Amino acid sequence: MNLKKITLAVALIAGCALTSYSQDYKSAIGLRLGYPISASYKTFISDPGAIEVFAGFRSWTGYSWFNIGGLYEHHAEIPGADGLKWYFGGGASAFFWSYDSNFIDSGSSTSFGLLGVIGLDYKFAEAPINLSVDWIPTFFVNGYGSGFGGGYGALSVRYTLN
Repeated sequence: MNLKKITLAVALIAGCALTSYSQDYKSAIGLRLGYPISASYKTFISDPGAIEVFAGFRSWTGYSWFNIGGLYEHHAEIPGADGLKWYFGGGASAFFWSYDSNFIDSGSSTSFGLLGVIGLDYKFAEAPINLSVDWIPTFFVNGYGSGFGGGYGALSVRYTLN
């Protein structure tokens, strides 16, 4: 994703923030600005429980990947911190690798990961914006990167929907 696309997405989110206001949110859509940059959709299925689905792309010298995945996140209040919750949960993801390097034979592969998640979620009281920061430890069950991957994390910026 290039800088122009990121700038456009942030401008759209900011523009939407100026036109609508809400206290709580049922669902949110936006970007996970991390490793990798991903599109994200989060919806609550119960008071504490949310499902988040995401798709991301990362390109680096010699390799790239596309991943899709989903998480169940259980949210809990933080006393005295209005709008701020912490969450934990788990899920799964599929990774589609492509590589062309002197260190790895050229080709592609698919791997599946079991995910954990722990993070903080904040909903602005006067704007339809949700921010979260999290860490997603990942265990790859097969393919490229097989074993514990150490995980990845992100700062997510989402527009909330009611």
